[in-house]
Amino acid sequence: MRLEAITWERLADALAERIVAMPAHDGSPWLRVAVDGAPAASPDALAARLAEALRVRGRAVRQVGASGFLRPASLRLEYGRQDPDAYHDAWFDRQALWREVFRPLDPGGTGRVLPDLWDPVADRATRSAYAELPPGGVLLLHGPLLLGHWFPFDLSVHLKLTPAALARRTPEGERWTLPAFARYEAETRPEEAADVVVRADDPRRPAWSGPG
Repeated sequence: MRLEAITWERLADALAERIVAMPAHDGSPWLRVAVDGAPAASPDALAARLAEALRVRGRAVRQVGASGFLRPASLRLEYGRQDPDAYHDAWFDRQALWREVFRPLDPGGTGRVLPDLWDPVADRATRSAYAELPPGGVLLLHGPLLLGHWFPFDLSVHLKLTPAALARRTPEGERWTLPAFARYEAETRPEEAADVVVRADDPRRPAWSGPG
């Protein structure tokens, strides 16, 4: 895959221009966008830049972090606190994401999205209020391991790190997750599954696959 250099600002603008010009693939009045990447790649930072670029263009935006949809500790940590297969398979409550985030944005849905569900520190429900996304609005779901679950994304962006960069930029206490990301690369092949790929090995010099 050929990648070209770009700045984060230009990347956000280019993605925003693509999003405002596209219809939802299933006729929904909302657009659903993934910013997929390991925490070391900072998908939340790109989602925040993209949200601002969309708002400047008159679009309502709702950012949702996958980290707000972790499963309870009794399920998440059933095989210990540092099991990479559990991190890959069982940490994130994907059924709750379907129920609370995607189905309200189906054609004929309410548009009422739950911004988060579970507080992993307190290990209890956040009890956050639903937020209404008006027709024409954009959902930005950001976080790791988002692809390969049949989520109805209209656009998916994958922040790619080489194994060496991922290991270098992952804090020592989180390096036990590295085999989970290696498995994600091998099984899901996010570089092939995503609509847009951004190489983020050097956070100062991203490169991307182009507008498509």
